[in-house]
Amino acid sequence: MSTSPRYIAVEGPIGVGKTSFVRLLAEEMNARLVLEDVEQNPFLREFYDDRAARAFQTQMFFLLSRFRQQQAEFSQYDLFSRGVISDYIFAKDRIFAYQNLDENELALYEQVYALLEPKVTKPDLVVYLQAATDTLMKRIRLRDREFERRVSYEYIDSINESYNRFFFNYSDTPLLVVQTSDIDFVRDPSELRDLIKQINRAGQGTLYYRPMSGTGGARG
Repeated sequence: MSTSPRYIAVEGPIGVGKTSFVRLLAEEMNARLVLEDVEQNPFLREFYDDRAARAFQTQMFFLLSRFRQQQAEFSQYDLFSRGVISDYIFAKDRIFAYQNLDENELALYEQVYALLEPKVTKPDLVVYLQAATDTLMKRIRLRDREFERRVSYEYIDSINESYNRFFFNYSDTPLLVVQTSDIDFVRDPSELRDLIKQINRAGQGTLYYRPMSGTGGARG
């Protein structure tokens, strides 16, 4: 009999709806919420204007700020007292690094990453939210963040492909892959409750889940 995960990390590409989803999930599961503050990165707006010029500064800021947050949130926290739900995993940083950095920048980045990664607490379960690129673009436009208005379809599509490739080969923790293109957990609480059942039954390995409104259900 599997034990319900105490530390759940939710992941997915830009625009998939991680933050809205984890807020609902944390409330439903009475868990503490850990959110990444993306907008605090001072290089991000300029990055979308000139990726080549600002990629390394943007990436290193994210890497170090994510590490500091992980250390602050988990170094003295007892995961057995109350569950924790986060809207990112530390390893996501490498997805963007390999997408945006040149060869020399990546070599330096990897040296720093290798020093930090062993000190980070791994989740009991990762929930990967998938969506088609067209869906991601619609959601990005709807939330209308100023610095995302200039993001191109091609960039989001490449990030989406990188996420799918990363999680196709992912084996660090148990993984639940959820197709979200045709579902809105905010507007349909029954879908959220059904997904929580899948979270509580997730064991080792990878489980694929298509919400009730889609075709089919969970499978190993």
